[in-house]
Amino acid sequence: MSTSVLYDAPGPRARRRSRIISVVSIAVILGLLAAAAWRLGQQGQFSPELWSPLFWPGDDDFVTVWGRVGTGIRNTLLAAAAAIALSLAIGVAVTTTRLMLGRGGRLPVVVLVELLRGTPVVVLIFFSGKILPALGVGLDTFWQLVIGLTLYNSVVIAEILRAGVAALPRGQREAGLAIGLTKRQTLLTIQMPQAFRLMLPALISQLVVIVKDTSLAGIILTGPEELLRIGEQLRNFFGNPLQVAILLIILFVTINVLLSRLATYVERKLSESRSKVSSDLDVDADQVADATTADDRRTDAGDASGHGRRVRARPGALSRRSPASRPTQSANSVGPDDRRAWRTTSPDNPGG
Repeated sequence: MSTSVLYDAPGPRARRRSRIISVVSIAVILGLLAAAAWRLGQQGQFSPELWSPLFWPGDDDFVTVWGRVGTGIRNTLLAAAAAIALSLAIGVAVTTTRLMLGRGGRLPVVVLVELLRGTPVVVLIFFSGKILPALGVGLDTFWQLVIGLTLYNSVVIAEILRAGVAALPRGQREAGLAIGLTKRQTLLTIQMPQAFRLMLPALISQLVVIVKDTSLAGIILTGPEELLRIGEQLRNFFGNPLQVAILLIILFVTINVLLSRLATYVERKLSESRSKVSSDLDVDADQVADATTADDRRTDAGDASGHGRRVRARPGALSRRSPASRPTQSANSVGPDDRRAWRTTSPDNPGG
């Protein structure tokens, strides 16, 4: 039996109280579900005619319904992908500009970020879908939705990346500058990739928000035919709002779960590649260290053997050395032969 070190183990009275609270909570939840099911049954919401066009393949309208649902899924994913790509690109540009400028130069960027981040995304989609056409800017409803989503999410992503760069150790930037990179190169090649990996959970959450916010087009704009608009059409045709709402919830949850799994998969692959590169660098460093150690040992062995030869060298062995290895004679030093020649040739020598 494991013993917790963080808190005292509950006694018999605490366990009994916890058991009673759990049973009562489950009973209340089951009672609410039963009451809701009874109410829905009274209204005929479990009739097969309401469910079969959406969930039963044998229904005559099933293929047509899912063809429309497929169109909604495609338009939703296209709008979300375009908004995600633009938001990431603009977010990186805003982060780079804000971090590269000085205190006075970054003030317009800070004002723009705070203005867009503090405005609800519904208002921004309304601005792109209603205000811009009134000002003479004609855009397709697809791009009206994408622009509205990009205006809000780009500055949110910029703030996420800026927080990631600020969380990095100062040595990362100093190391980039030390090897000769400029501030911009250090930010884009060293700090920003690490900020992406560090803030990946927050980025994934924001990407999921973008996918969900595409449904706002069904409320504000007249197009495109994304999932919520297709669901509205199905509800008007079959008269089953509850069943359509359950179908839309299942589809949005499935898309967002798959998006989260994809981002987690990419993050794991990046971590594995980074670990592999680190292990390869460690192996290379160990090989270099081993080779250096072996060279040092050979050098030491060579010095020791050379010293031994010098110790055991016979007299006159120095004359067999190469001219470069011979010791040079100093200008002031005079050998015995020079002294004899001076005695025989010098006029100052009284014996010459």
